[in-house]
Amino acid sequence: IADRQEGIGVCGWILVSLSFLLVLITFPISIWACMKVVREYERAVVFRLGRILSKKAKGPGMILVLPCTDTFIKVDLRTVTCKIPPQEILTRDAVTAQVDGVVHYKIHSAVSAVANVIDVHSATLLLAQTTLRNVLGTQSLAQLLAGREEIAHGIQAALGSATEQWGVKVARLEIKDIRIPLAMQRAMAAEAEAARETRAKVVAAEGEMNASRALQQASTVLAESPAGLQLRYLQTLTTVAAQNNSTIVFPLPINMFGSLGQKSTGG
Repeated sequence: IADRQEGIGVCGWILVSLSFLLVLITFPISIWACMKVVREYERAVVFRLGRILSKKAKGPGMILVLPCTDTFIKVDLRTVTCKIPPQEILTRDAVTAQVDGVVHYKIHSAVSAVANVIDVHSATLLLAQTTLRNVLGTQSLAQLLAGREEIAHGIQAALGSATEQWGVKVARLEIKDIRIPLAMQRAMAAEAEAARETRAKVVAAEGEMNASRALQQASTVLAESPAGLQLRYLQTLTTVAAQNNSTIVFPLPINMFGSLGQKSTGG
């Protein structure tokens, strides 16, 4: 609609001339009704006899609107933050979930936003809800939980291409929350706990295996050196004595008494 190049015709120009003549006759009183102020963040789409004037939005600043023949609609160009209500979706692996989000968009073409859609904000919100359900319905629950950011970018691209003809640019879309049934939460928690127990058992088994190998190497070294076994024995006694024990009972090797007896006989 915004790209049409048709004129208003002869009758239209006659009516415009009469309107302009009326302004001149009632000047300067009529000038207050003809002057309109458009803010910096707004644009005015002026209709003259039902057609968009010059196919371009007016503003910011002061614009002149003729009485009886001209009407205008102001369009806000600021970024709009819209909350997507919770949507009931069914994932690819048949899991029911509720997903809500937030979409940020702004109008970059005021003429297209006025001429191509009745209510651009309502249409954008409804399309965002539909796109969210359609895209998430093709994903599994694991993909939805792990790749939330990538999925949000895909939804943003699909929504932006659909709203381009409305003069709307989607700046950002975020998936805010994902809620799954309580039974599914319990099942996922049980699965995670079982996986953690499995990893713990594997780690414990690897530790036992490494410890047994170290003990085997230590026993091999002590078997090659009997004096090393006695030193290890004395070191163990020293460690036990450091624990505030009043009495320590330990056996003595028989070979020590034999060596002592031989020394006393020789003396």
